Amino acid sequence: MGRIKAHAVAAGVIVVLSLGGAGTLGAKEPEGVVIRNKSVFRYAVSADTIEQQSNVQYDEMTRQAATKHALLPPDNVQTQRMRAIANRLLPHAAKFNERAKDWKWEINVLDSPQINAFCMPGGKIAVFTGILNKLQLTDDEAALVMGHEIGHALYEHARARAGKQMALGATRAVAGLIFGQLGDLVGAGAGSLATLKFSRGDETQADLIGLELAARAGYDPRAGITLWQKMSKASQGAPPQWMSTHPSGETRIQTIKQHIPEVLALYEKAKLEQK
Repeated sequence: MGRIKAHAVAAGVIVVLSLGGAGTLGAKEPEGVVIRNKSVFRYAVSADTIEQQSNVQYDEMTRQAATKHALLPPDNVQTQRMRAIANRLLPHAAKFNERAKDWKWEINVLDSPQINAFCMPGGKIAVFTGILNKLQLTDDEAALVMGHEIGHALYEHARARAGKQMALGATRAVAGLIFGQLGDLVGAGAGSLATLKFSRGDETQADLIGLELAARAGYDPRAGITLWQKMSKASQGAPPQWMSTHPSGETRIQTIKQHIPEVLALYEKAKLEQK
């Protein structure tokens, strides 16, 4: 009886291995970067809750900025430039998050010397003139910045952070994160969904998503190298707000170099299609 069971188990293993091998041989390698799965902690908080609060905070932020004459108008050259870049990136966002198809995307430029940019949950984007002017960003580099920030929203890093805090019992911290009042973002900054500090793992994910979004939109992913060289130079030993808890510039440059081959063909294809 034991021998029969042994043969049956062995036969089962052979069948499983055969099917697995056939599936592997027949599978097509995915295009673009390979990123680990989203954090399970995001399930502790409703996506609708995070996105609705994001809308409230973003509306309040842009209202405050307009009051201070710090919200660049739609006909401003930088606003038009950033919206044009976003229009090329966003058609590719749904690959990383199906909800992105239904987001009401907004892109604004704030007149502030901060080297900063962000994309809040639900697709609310702000780019500061400081990062554009001080770093003299090319369109390719600006696309990498915007793609990175969009990556945070697509991979729901804010939602996951709130969920993790909730799972750890930090009720007051979660309440402050989700329902807290928005401060003066144009000035000293504020604790809100726009100013979260993400983990290094989150930052790497956002870098890779941004790399692929830029490539698919026809922006040269190799600009990520010059972008982070500029970032490192601007930091002068003290990371600007946009880099705060991020991996070091050299680490990011090495990561980008490692993954450029995964997206270069996408970039070249996009450039041909745009001709």
